[in-house]
Amino acid sequence: MKALVYRDFGGNDRLEIAQIDRPHNGPDTLVVRVIAAGINPVDYKVREGYLRGAIDTSLPAVPGWDVSGIVEQTGLDTPEFAVGDAVLAYARADVVQHGSLAEFMPVPVRTATAKPERLSFTDAAALPLTGLTALQALDRVAVAEGDTVLIHGAAGGVGSFGVQLARLRGATVVGTASPRNHDYLRDLGATPISYGDGLVTAAREVAPNGFDAIMDFAGGPSLDATPDLLTEGGRVVSIADARARTEFGGHYLWVRPDAGQLAELAHLTAAGELRVEIAGTYSLDEGAAAYAALEKGHTRGKIVVTI
Repeated sequence: MKALVYRDFGGNDRLEIAQIDRPHNGPDTLVVRVIAAGINPVDYKVREGYLRGAIDTSLPAVPGWDVSGIVEQTGLDTPEFAVGDAVLAYARADVVQHGSLAEFMPVPVRTATAKPERLSFTDAAALPLTGLTALQALDRVAVAEGDTVLIHGAAGGVGSFGVQLARLRGATVVGTASPRNHDYLRDLGATPISYGDGLVTAAREVAPNGFDAIMDFAGGPSLDATPDLLTEGGRVVSIADARARTEFGGHYLWVRPDAGQLAELAHLTAAGELRVEIAGTYSLDEGAAAYAALEKGHTRGKIVVTI
């Protein structure tokens, strides 16, 4: 089958289109014919070797954990699905090897859910990692109706979902972003402020009593202002900075596959209650270019590769 692969660790120049063996189905694994694949920063961090010691990689490897497609083969014990079913999944396995940037992908049944008919394959592929990260972060700090929430990196892939999901729970949301994305955040239901100098003053102007929860989807210096902005008893979660746990008594979150939560996100999107922002689509042959665009940073929404 045709796939985007890298044979050793390193930069974007390691990516190439190759013919490799088609994956097999295990007892609790589907083989999915990939229609679309969402790409994420973690993909190139693995490829560059930054996560060695945390995530095992078997080379040559195909990147990508987000997938939507059609079940081609079922396993011996996968009664939830049949050949021909449309599915989406955050198909993260314990070892990086058979990713979604390929014509076929092995998908553990525990990671997959049925794709609603009204949800496009492109939007479905953009949902899994970022949508689940946002949802699990909200759960981790128990965002609820009446809360005032600050979201760092609110215009990114995870942040865009975080804003919308927090609003659906009845929270008031303030989001940090560059000025070019402020109108976008307003459309999502958040009050935008700029990151950097003046953040504390701007945040206090819109939330004088501080924030019940601070959610960091950006990393870097985002959490520096936390002591000045968090209410007494407030909650903190980050996907990029361990200080959320070590300094502020909060949580460092690593997203987990969850088919039930992914089904919830898929149905919210199909019903028009959750908006998917697609930053760009690329063909499989353009996979290296897709990652090059992602690696430049400041992408609003998700980049999707169609197979």
